[in-house]
Amino acid sequence: MTKITKRSVDAAVPGDKEFFIWDDELKGFGLRVYPSGRKMYLAQFRAGGRLRRINIGLHGALTPELARTEAMKHLSQVRLGGDPANDRDRRKASPTMKEFGMRFLAEHVALHCKPSTYGEYKRSVELFINPKLGSHRIIDITRADVVGLHQSMKNIPYQANRTLGVLSIMFTVAHTWGVRTDGVNPCWKVKRYKEVKRERYLTADELARLGKVLREADEEPEAANCIRLLLLTGCRLGEIQTLKWDYVDLKTGVLRLPDSKTGAKLVPIGQAAIEVLKSIPKVKNNPYVITGRVEGQHLTDMQKPWRRLRKRAELDGLRIHDLRHSFASDALQLGQDLTMIGKLLGHTQVQTTARYAHLKTDPIRTAADAVSDAIAAALAGAPKPETENRDVDTAA
Repeated sequence: MTKITKRSVDAAVPGDKEFFIWDDELKGFGLRVYPSGRKMYLAQFRAGGRLRRINIGLHGALTPELARTEAMKHLSQVRLGGDPANDRDRRKASPTMKEFGMRFLAEHVALHCKPSTYGEYKRSVELFINPKLGSHRIIDITRADVVGLHQSMKNIPYQANRTLGVLSIMFTVAHTWGVRTDGVNPCWKVKRYKEVKRERYLTADELARLGKVLREADEEPEAANCIRLLLLTGCRLGEIQTLKWDYVDLKTGVLRLPDSKTGAKLVPIGQAAIEVLKSIPKVKNNPYVITGRVEGQHLTDMQKPWRRLRKRAELDGLRIHDLRHSFASDALQLGQDLTMIGKLLGHTQVQTTARYAHLKTDPIRTAADAVSDAIAAALAGAPKPETENRDVDTAA
């Protein structure tokens, strides 16, 4: 044993086998000398009843003084009950975010989420999370890393918030699986961007223009029929795209959907929707109502034909999902209450339907007109309308 200094390290001559030099001042601080001539500073200690070693750095990259300081940090941690070697092993075993993302998609999302959700999560992981954080080990990710990712997407705030949500679920699953055990989700308290709900509803004139375009869409009848059913049922796009003839009950006027965003549900349909379904020819060996080009499959891409159809109808910017909003808007204007509309749309929570409440403006506007007219008349000095005198029966 000798004090490890630059002179003693330089004087250590490699032999046929590796050997150790131990510092006589700091117990546990040593130097490993390899036959190749490499010299590695290290710290040796006992933790959990086992003799453990942890490399500090190569001589040349570190001076003996810096290596001694690092060794003191490790040995102090041991005295406080820690195990630097175990921390090192855990870090080496920790997957990168890219590796964990693959497992997350395969073993969690694919098993517990719907295919459409899987596609959304996969997009967030591969397009946004991996390029920024993919090479980082999951145990090293901090809130600052998450904030950096979120802020790098400020030009696409909606997608930034969706990606933050996916990332938060990833860390929750990581804790459940024991991949990360610090009990901290670095996504917590990261402020999301403000989102303004887009509300777009078709007017009578716009519906007429769209109807004319649909009647003239001879080159893509499947897409036209899909749009008609969306307008007439208030269903989501995926529910109509994957609608099978087995789910259609024309006799009772319902669609029996075995799965949807809110689970299995019955969708009551009106006579106009029934007539559209009756007009669609069934394709042999294809169970779907809206058929695609691939034999036996449904139409998978509605965005391209929708963009063509809406352009002809001069409805640029109108989303397919806006057709569902228009269904709810029209139902309100026709006097249906929110409870009934929620049943038509298949909502499981009243709050979801309540977002349409402000659309029912006609009765409110009528009341506002009556009140304001009465006040205006009083301001003008007009006499109040006489009320009918009624005898009050005071008999005992």
